[in-house]
Amino acid sequence: MFSAAASTRRMAAAHALLLASAGALIAFGPVALAAEPAENRFEKEIRAFELADAKRPPPQGAILFIGSSGIRLWKSLAQDFPDHQVINRGFGGSHISDSVYFADRIVIPYKPKMIVFRAGSNDINAGKSPEQVAADFRAFVDKVRAALPETRIVFMSINPSPIRVANMDRERRANELIQAYVASQPNMDYIDIFTPMLGADGKPRPELYIIDRLHPNAEGYKLWTKITEPHLPK
Repeated sequence: MFSAAASTRRMAAAHALLLASAGALIAFGPVALAAEPAENRFEKEIRAFELADAKRPPPQGAILFIGSSGIRLWKSLAQDFPDHQVINRGFGGSHISDSVYFADRIVIPYKPKMIVFRAGSNDINAGKSPEQVAADFRAFVDKVRAALPETRIVFMSINPSPIRVANMDRERRANELIQAYVASQPNMDYIDIFTPMLGADGKPRPELYIIDRLHPNAEGYKLWTKITEPHLPK
């Protein structure tokens, strides 16, 4: 049987450990919930873009749509905006930080007059906080602004999806943070596709998604087109 003195020592040690842990959180901040994915994990996709550009250089001064699979799968992009020259550089599964990493290769060389940026859902789903998502978008803006100070940057909001309903509160918070940032900056804009994709019950409208319940179907992209068009240059 343990003595009372030994029990007291164990309790004191446990208390000291809790205090030390609390001190570490104060000093260094909370432990990250999601590790940043490997920076070069999309090298194959980016290299494919570069090879395509070498064969048929895209126009300078176009509108660049970039982001994750919602952009990559927007196959009707050129047909949906016939009055504009558009470039599609979406790569599926990407986080905002991936676009930051590859901006020197698939953003800046095109010298676009406008960038329509849509990403963040994968980030939230991987465990990143809304604050981290907003910080990553600011990093993207800073990198582009350093090379292309006149390019207009538009953030297309993170959209809800039936398969990721559990993420909706964090997605909404990330959108709010980014929208506030955009409002404080010159030559930027924000497109809300989150709200129009919700039904009267406050849940994602299932008729706007393909069978995976994550990506938009043709009707979903028609909605995106209608919402986006007024934000493009006249």
